[in-house]
Amino acid sequence: MHARIRAGDPEAFRELFRDHSQLVYRHALRVSGDWATAEDVVSLTFLEAWRLRGKLRDEGETPRPWLMGIAVNVLRNTSRAARRYRNAVDRVPAASAVPDFADELVGRMADAEQLAAAQAALKRLRRGEREVFTLCVWSGLGYAETAEALGVAVGTVRSRLSRARTRLRKLAEEELATARAIRAAHEETMEPPRKGGQVQVDRIEAVRSEREGNE
Repeated sequence: MHARIRAGDPEAFRELFRDHSQLVYRHALRVSGDWATAEDVVSLTFLEAWRLRGKLRDEGETPRPWLMGIAVNVLRNTSRAARRYRNAVDRVPAASAVPDFADELVGRMADAEQLAAAQAALKRLRRGEREVFTLCVWSGLGYAETAEALGVAVGTVRSRLSRARTRLRKLAEEELATARAIRAAHEETMEPPRKGGQVQVDRIEAVRSEREGNE
């Protein structure tokens, strides 16, 4: 299979696309948060795979690490993907973008508020930690495959994944606490006025002043 890919066999590339395009798509969707960007990444990844086909080595039984390494580089270098990802995070909550995002991040998050916190937390990880986490946890690559895809040692993958899991739990909790505080303050300002109205108005102004001071 690897030899056929290196030789530019069209049928081999059709096999490659058929077997691995959904893997690339799901990875790109979860990282970018945008289906259109994910489709662009799939196209660019397989175009790059065709261009770089001569570099595919015979080691290993699957071209998956080689292909996912290309996908990671495409995501790094696609400014539109990065811009859409930032916009997706800013448009929280974004539960419809990645339905299973929270489950794979920190365990058992279910509602949109928790999902938004998880997305924001992932964005705050270092790039190396984020890439290892998404490849190992989302895309199901093993340590050796991830190491090959990223061009790092297996020990580096293990340590980055461990740090990513630890940091994600902490960061997701911070993001969730912030989101809930903002929601609580918003709900408090939206309470119906009491009889006479003056006490409630004063309370709303106090909340607004406190929020402005915090900002």
